[in-house]
Amino acid sequence: MDITTLRNRLLEGLAIPACPLPLDEDRCWSPKHQRAITRYYVASGAGGIAVGVHSTQFAIRRSDIGLFEPVLELVSGELDALGCESMVKIAGICGNTQQALEEAHTAIRFGYHAGLLSMTALHGNSEATILEHCRNVAEVIPVVGFYLQPSVGGQIYSFDFWRQFAEIQNVVAIKIAPFNRYQTWDVVRAVIETGRDDIALYTGNDDNIIVDLLTAFEGTVNGTKKRRFIDGGLLGQWGVWTSQAVRLLDEIKRDRLLSTISSRWLSENVALTDANAALFDAANGFSGCIPGIMEVLRRGGLSPSNACLDPNEKLSNGQSDELDRVMQSYPHLVDHQFVSENLDQWLS
Repeated sequence: MDITTLRNRLLEGLAIPACPLPLDEDRCWSPKHQRAITRYYVASGAGGIAVGVHSTQFAIRRSDIGLFEPVLELVSGELDALGCESMVKIAGICGNTQQALEEAHTAIRFGYHAGLLSMTALHGNSEATILEHCRNVAEVIPVVGFYLQPSVGGQIYSFDFWRQFAEIQNVVAIKIAPFNRYQTWDVVRAVIETGRDDIALYTGNDDNIIVDLLTAFEGTVNGTKKRRFIDGGLLGQWGVWTSQAVRLLDEIKRDRLLSTISSRWLSENVALTDANAALFDAANGFSGCIPGIMEVLRRGGLSPSNACLDPNEKLSNGQSDELDRVMQSYPHLVDHQFVSENLDQWLS
């Protein structure tokens, strides 16, 4: 996929799930279930997949675990085997500049089209230093920027930072996930003011997904008003209940072009936020975020357990009950029937 095709695909507005890591009770990776999850995303109609990101667990990079390359290779290979040429493959890229460049080359080697660039390893550096880091990585692989909320390791960046970031030629998209309206607008405004219509905007604000996607943001370029939507979502939330996420995004993309938007979307936004609070364990500072994702996949048979590489990462007290509650309260958001009807085929 050349960069022009990549940009056009991202600007279409895709549902891109952040890929989890299925482990058995002994915390051993299950390639069989990794393939099944990949097939599930394809069957659900996802437009891309992000691998090696937070949901995949950053510990896969540790030398004693050694799963970064095997997982990236398996998922990319499975998508190729399924003939998914239009599926956007995004690899998580972390660490200092040397590590990030190595990971970017690895991603390219396994056929990934872009890198979701984490900047957490550079905390404490100046914005100028971090921008130089981003420019260096963008010389190797098309970059998806990542504004991560401070409560889970991110930091706040100035408007000027995002203005300069949006001027990096090989930036193809930005995932906006500060969980903050002011900071979300900083990114959108920065992209509008640079005139970069070729940079796609993706929400990662799991607390406000629907409103993010419905909103027409207006800014000014050289005295002329310009309107942008957040095109799609790259979300850990969409790593489960993916077929319903795809349906939801399709409906939103249709309705946001109407002159009048139904107030039902406000209620839907609350429902999805409530479901995410249980899934991501917002009540406990997101400590059960990955176990929550794995528990939903376990219940559907797509993972052998809800275990994480870190034995201290587990469901919080009461989180399982909260998952029961939201799944019963919002059955239209979950897709267990779809999964159960296809699970044997995906696991074969």
